[in-house]
Amino acid sequence: MDKIPEQPKKENRNTPRYKLPVPWLIILLIAGFFLLPNLMGDKSAEKEISWQTFNNEMLSRNAIEKLVIINKEKAEVYIKKEKINDPYFRTSLKRKDEDAAQPGPHFWFSIGSVESFEKKMEEAEKNIPLQQRTEIRYAPSNRLFPELISWLIPLALLFFFWNMMSGRMSGLGGGGSSLFNFGRSNAKLMEKEATLTTFDDVAGLEEAETEVKEIVEFLKAPEKFTKVGAKIPKGIILVGPPGTGKTLLAKAVAGEAKVPFFSISGSAFVEMFVGVGASRVRDLFKTAKEKTPCIVFIDEIDAIGRSRGKGAYLSGSNDERESTLNQLLTEMDGFDTNSGVIVLAATNRADLLDPALLRPGRFDRHIYLELPNLKEREEIFKVHVRTLVMAEELDMHMLATQTPGFSGADIANICNEAALITARNQKDKIGKTEFLEAIERVVAGMERKSKIISPEEKLIIAYHEAGHAVASWMLKHIDPLLKVSIIPRGKSLGAAWYLPEEKNIRSASAFHEQLCAALAGRAAEEIIFGEVSSGALDDLEKVTKQAYSMVLYFGFSSKIGNISYYDSTGSMENGFVKPYSEETGKMIDEEVRQLVTTNYEKTKSLLNEKKSLLIEVAEQLLKSEILYKEDLEKILGKRTPMLSYPIIQS
Repeated sequence: MDKIPEQPKKENRNTPRYKLPVPWLIILLIAGFFLLPNLMGDKSAEKEISWQTFNNEMLSRNAIEKLVIINKEKAEVYIKKEKINDPYFRTSLKRKDEDAAQPGPHFWFSIGSVESFEKKMEEAEKNIPLQQRTEIRYAPSNRLFPELISWLIPLALLFFFWNMMSGRMSGLGGGGSSLFNFGRSNAKLMEKEATLTTFDDVAGLEEAETEVKEIVEFLKAPEKFTKVGAKIPKGIILVGPPGTGKTLLAKAVAGEAKVPFFSISGSAFVEMFVGVGASRVRDLFKTAKEKTPCIVFIDEIDAIGRSRGKGAYLSGSNDERESTLNQLLTEMDGFDTNSGVIVLAATNRADLLDPALLRPGRFDRHIYLELPNLKEREEIFKVHVRTLVMAEELDMHMLATQTPGFSGADIANICNEAALITARNQKDKIGKTEFLEAIERVVAGMERKSKIISPEEKLIIAYHEAGHAVASWMLKHIDPLLKVSIIPRGKSLGAAWYLPEEKNIRSASAFHEQLCAALAGRAAEEIIFGEVSSGALDDLEKVTKQAYSMVLYFGFSSKIGNISYYDSTGSMENGFVKPYSEETGKMIDEEVRQLVTTNYEKTKSLLNEKKSLLIEVAEQLLKSEILYKEDLEKILGKRTPMLSYPIIQS
């Protein structure tokens, strides 16, 4: 690929013009304080005195050579050379021998007014002959420049300090290079030459790529569409779980189309100052129009696009976020059309967005991104291992099968973790072992070798995990078991690892068997030890949530019937009133309790029947700490799951 030539940098209006580093500011302050006295003159050589001291101690000694009246306000006293070494003056001035030759002035005092000063001098020297009286001169200030500098230096320091603080406050208040530019958009602009991400960097999003490629074609050759009267969508919203590649896909669109790309987060519009959000929206679209054709990407648009009216009793009717949303609606579909400006937005909470934002004419096209399937995960692995130093040609299909339910971001994290583990082990190349260890690290956390577990606790953990293993091995609809471990990882003291099958629909039998498998650990403890422990906390949490979902959402209860209280719109998320009566709520609680109790008894019956196998698996776990699928086959035989237990309808 040819290297893109560097373009001359353009001044960004969002960049502060004056940037004075803090160390330089400190140096400037210190230098100013040291230089200021020198610029103003040697003030240390002058000592302020009163009129009485001047009259009684100096005139009476006939020690005055001359007086210079500065600006009719100040009298500078010059002492005669032959008098300067008198003990009084040496002590008063604190002068050294080498300072005796300095001409002065040596003292000064304020005269008040010229008239009063002249009267005092005439009264003080009335007995002195005119020829011997003190010489008095009147002169303007001879230190105008130092005094001017003494005013300018503090002002300059104050200017630089204010500019530096306003530059920092601009980051707090948002776009703009000064403290008062709150209303300027702080969207990051990537010029067409700087956007290097293309569709080659995106994997596992074939359907989404197909839809957005039409946008790229329009930006490259709009006449192909306009000649037949077609209009390109004004807005495209990408909806999907976190880590599925929404932002990456938006960058790829800009990179393929070779157009300017504005990127901003939805939360960057909202501030504590009223009207800032709407002002930034206006400024963003104004700037975008100057760069047409271009793409504006708003990440996490639900920060400003939440449905109006929801929660108004909590936030107030005149919410700043609502005014920002109103301005965005106007910019996208107002009287002033934004020809050539295409808005891309991303969110993982589309159910919270305002209907006016999602209607045709604003966000015309909705692209739904889902978690990648097996084939898509394999393609994502191929993209991320391109930059890794591999020890061997790894089977990407095998890695994809080990990561069901993982997003693209999770897979990228696994590849990075594998590289970190390789470097930590002082290896030069990444192998299969590092990838498998990285998957375990991401799923369950780091192995806690320092965790101290007593023999009694280890025995309980072994039987608990053996219960999960035996029950899962025997039940029909449970996912294949890969290994069982009693080595602490993350927050867990032990774990059973499964390979989930990617299914879109699960039967009621599968849900019941999942409850059985989750309760098998506690059932095994009760069978072997006659009592249960607190180690089943995580299992009970999952069981309770799944049981409620079976009754509330999927209609798996004969008493409740074919009714679902699931809210796909999210409108009841912050509601204080449940969508069912109190009597129905009691019935739901009773159904959930009965559902868990029935499946727990069913699990105990299964494990009592296979008690010898349960003990053998637990003893083997205590010896080796980890049992893989091959080890379990030696104890339990080839997996031939028994038929599902009949579903007990309450």
